[in-house]
Amino acid sequence: MNNKAVNIDPEILSGTPVFVGTRVPIKNLFDYIESGETLEEFLIAFPSVTKELAIEVLETAERLVTTEYFSNENFN
Repeated sequence: MNNKAVNIDPEILSGTPVFVGTRVPIKNLFDYIESGETLEEFLIAFPSVTKELAIEVLETAERLVTTEYFSNENFN
């Protein structure tokens, strides 16, 4: 999938997906949300990530988990 908000480069954090133009792992955003923090709190903690990048990543995740392929997948 082509995503302009995510960079995966073996030279940056060993290929961990990061926000474009940063060294901030995408997982950090989901960790913040999972722990009950807000998007605004995440953005304050990681000022190199723009709100637009964070929203694009969240929208991409939403599209991935709401596709017919994913929703019909057997996870048992």
